[in-house]
Amino acid sequence: MIGHRFTEFIPEKNPEQSAFDNLLNIFLQLMVITAGDVSEALSWLTNLDNQYKISTADYGIGDFIDDLKTKGYITDDNQKGEFKITAKSEQSIRKSALEEIFGKLKKSGKGNHKTNSTGIGDEMSTDFRQFEFGDSPEQIAFTESIRNAQINHGFGNFMLTENDLEVREREFKTQTSTVLMIDISHSMILYGEDRITPAKKVAMALAELIKRKYPKDTLDVIVFGNDAWQIEIKDLPYLNVGPYHTNTVAGIELAMDLLRRRKNKNKQIFMITDGKPTCLNEGIKYYKNPYGLDPKILNKTLNLAAQCRRLHIPITTFMIASDPYLKEFVQEFTEVNQGNAYYSSLKGLGNLIFEDYKRNRRKNL
Repeated sequence: MIGHRFTEFIPEKNPEQSAFDNLLNIFLQLMVITAGDVSEALSWLTNLDNQYKISTADYGIGDFIDDLKTKGYITDDNQKGEFKITAKSEQSIRKSALEEIFGKLKKSGKGNHKTNSTGIGDEMSTDFRQFEFGDSPEQIAFTESIRNAQINHGFGNFMLTENDLEVREREFKTQTSTVLMIDISHSMILYGEDRITPAKKVAMALAELIKRKYPKDTLDVIVFGNDAWQIEIKDLPYLNVGPYHTNTVAGIELAMDLLRRRKNKNKQIFMITDGKPTCLNEGIKYYKNPYGLDPKILNKTLNLAAQCRRLHIPITTFMIASDPYLKEFVQEFTEVNQGNAYYSSLKGLGNLIFEDYKRNRRKNL
């Protein structure tokens, strides 16, 4: 008989991980989806265990909850006696997001960004040149210098002179300040598609990556709906969508204000959104138009894009939607700002942001 016989696929558990670690990975994922609600996450975990038997006969969900408390991942030390996650859990969630999104990327360098400039810097490059007065002794490439001495003077009368010396170039390091804007309007959970959870994971992964690999860089995260406000990195797991319109203008204005306080030259804005701008602040009131592209809202948004261009602040837009009229808006917005735009699926969002982050960091604005 020609063909294939298919059976149920049962994924293998990681033999190097304990039962606690296997359940912890699932729990951390659920914490992001439930916006930091421990009780709801544990309820979902229990349902998953009932359906898929993710625990073992020797280690059940009750044992796991006890270990979460003992190991300091959750606490009920509060007035209401409710389970809350700790700072340890928040860091573990960011680390988990980093490994999930960027885990397959190759390691490189010592963790700071390179420019095309050379001179006195922090990191050795692969380029060599002849020794010059004022070069640091640490830059001398002894293997290449000894080879030159052997070529210039022969083996019988070995000597090393200044003309034989080669030095390895050092590369300047740059610092950058990034503002990540996350759309939390109601459309981010409409039509049965959860767009906010991947956006949160990307933000947490980027924050953890910068903290570990580029410690001199800065990352500010803001959210925008009817208004815009800054959130702490530690608050990302708790981020939720509200019944909001999309006030892109308020988001960009806040991003510009945050970047204005940063002293380094390299600045950029990343914007994750799934829709067009539909709202403006007018004093204490809102001007809203959720239908089409309102000229009043659009012109204000484009004016800010042009202002960012004049300040050398590129805006990279990650549009997680593909409607034709949205593409027209993003194309015009990107052209005015001279930034970048991606029409991304949720699956590839993390890698796109990382690659654009690296590319922008190579620029010396």
